[in-house]
Amino acid sequence: MKFILAKKIEMSQVFKEDGTVVPVTLVSAGECGVVQIKTKEKDGYEAVKIGYENLPERKIKKSGTPFRHLKEFIGETSSYKQGDKIAATVFNPGDMVKVSGVSKGKGFQGGVKRWGFSGKLSSTHGNKHEHRTLGSTGCSIPARVIKGRKMPGRMGSARISVKNLEVVKIDAKNNIIALKGAVPGRRGTLLEIRG
Repeated sequence: MKFILAKKIEMSQVFKEDGTVVPVTLVSAGECGVVQIKTKEKDGYEAVKIGYENLPERKIKKSGTPFRHLKEFIGETSSYKQGDKIAATVFNPGDMVKVSGVSKGKGFQGGVKRWGFSGKLSSTHGNKHEHRTLGSTGCSIPARVIKGRKMPGRMGSARISVKNLEVVKIDAKNNIIALKGAVPGRRGTLLEIRG
């Protein structure tokens, strides 16, 4: 079981030996510390809790932990013990990973942008300012809007997982991982990377 916490830096590109360009997302993995090992006997399940991004000394007293972010990864724990450090080198170029994070928030959006509605109310015959509206939202029986109806609302800021991203390159000195393609979130988003 391979995993690490990281922060999104930016998108870039890498050139392969044959000259082809690969779009990559650079993530700063940093050194994650193993905070706790959960076992079946004690906790009822097996998991490893890791921390990321060290806090300054003045804030450690308030939080009680030296890390800004704590995450639990459920799975086999025999290869880890409390106090271990996990670096970017836990992955190798060519590994396929799953990346999870919170997507960009897009605020309150209409049905055309949020759900891909066509919004094709006619542009003639007295139609004014109604080109991108939903149209009818309910029915005469039961005379209400059915739950789950696709309507305007807040879009984004949801947890997203992207599977089968390839690890293209690893900078062990700076703990930077280059992942092929895009990952969820804005710059600085906390990401969970699983192997």
